[in-house]
Amino acid sequence: MSGSPDDDRLEELREKKMQELREQQQGGGQGQGAVDEEAQQAAQEQAEAQKQALLKQHLTDGARQRLNAVQMSKPDFADQVERQLVALAQSGRLQQRIDEEQMKNLLKEMQPDSKSFDIRRR
Repeated sequence: MSGSPDDDRLEELREKKMQELREQQQGGGQGQGAVDEEAQQAAQEQAEAQKQALLKQHLTDGARQRLNAVQMSKPDFADQVERQLVALAQSGRLQQRIDEEQMKNLLKEMQPDSKSFDIRRR
């Protein structure tokens, strides 16, 4: 699925932003604190937009809804799942879109083993 116009546009924007950040870092000096924070904020927003575009491309509506539900209850776990999905998508290991059933299985696999306590009464 790589090579679509959206992917090319995102890559161009990312490269442009990275070049701007490099130029700002080289230009360094005093008074750059606010500019650096703005650039960092913009880079984070751009990275988030790119992540959401990848997820939208590789997840069905049902799978995205399930992931959003997990995001509401366990945001840290959902972020971990999103990072894993983005890594798989960027490496080209996702051959097809992930549906809701596959998302359920993925969430089960990635969920840490819950620690249960057996309480025995004497």
